[in-house]
Amino acid sequence: MSHTEPTPHDRLMGTVWGLVGVTVFALTLPMARMATGTVDAPALSPWFVTWGRCVIAGVLSLVFLAITHSPRPSPQQVRWIGLSALGNALGYPLLLAWALRYVSASHAAVVTALLPLATAAAAAWLLHQRARMGFWLFAVLGSVLVLAYSTLRAQGVGGEAGAWAWADALLVGAVMAAALGYVAGAQVTPALGAERVISWVCVLALPVALPMAWWTWPEHAVPGSAWAALLYVGVFSMWAGFFAWFRGLSLGGPLRVSQLQLLQPFITILAAVPLLGESLDAMTLGFALLVVATVFMGRRMANTPRPTE
Repeated sequence: MSHTEPTPHDRLMGTVWGLVGVTVFALTLPMARMATGTVDAPALSPWFVTWGRCVIAGVLSLVFLAITHSPRPSPQQVRWIGLSALGNALGYPLLLAWALRYVSASHAAVVTALLPLATAAAAAWLLHQRARMGFWLFAVLGSVLVLAYSTLRAQGVGGEAGAWAWADALLVGAVMAAALGYVAGAQVTPALGAERVISWVCVLALPVALPMAWWTWPEHAVPGSAWAALLYVGVFSMWAGFFAWFRGLSLGGPLRVSQLQLLQPFITILAAVPLLGESLDAMTLGFALLVVATVFMGRRMANTPRPTE
């Protein structure tokens, strides 16, 4: 199969679309925190945010699949899509929403910055791909950095340290769920197309999400900002953002455009200042930079074929 080198215009547009996608995903954390509120000032429940965003994205996906006359996936493809739905449509949003009740979006950005490395590790484990020893060393180093950051932050919150430790465990679980979901979705992307895969993922979750959203509908008054944030994570974070991201990868090339993911934690931290009133924290920025550096080096190791003997 021959591969055409992207033109300068395609590379530029690929970078633009890729940056749009990364920005959409980066805003997911502050928007999710705005939707759920905090322990002291709760808004929508994490359960309802999870099911609600699934319903929003699922309805949009149904319309898209109908308009594009998309064929139904095969039973084998449905199994992979189902696994992706468990990780990306249910596991990641739910664990993230609960964690954001206790920690700031900036804090969560540092932990979830490990997602690219976790995805590569999940691919190596599930698909029996060989990776260089250097990749695993950087993966461990990134994990140690996140653990150190979480420990240092917890020591500064006194009696809330236990809640922060629990929130960090939820964030790690969210990263693992998303990584497994991404790897599962990647198995059917070549056959179905990336946009159709994410749409089928949302549609597959719809039969469960719809009644659960109705069951967990809030019984108390909720601020309009929380509803707006829920609309954002349903329309953009879970659906439309992937269209921009995949278009960027297609135009500019995966190796080039995927590096834009390294900007995501910093966009999240900066966006949390005006959206949530969070303050810029030197420790958070420093650890985010260190974690991103390990992700960059680890991904280089993962993308470099290991020589065969």
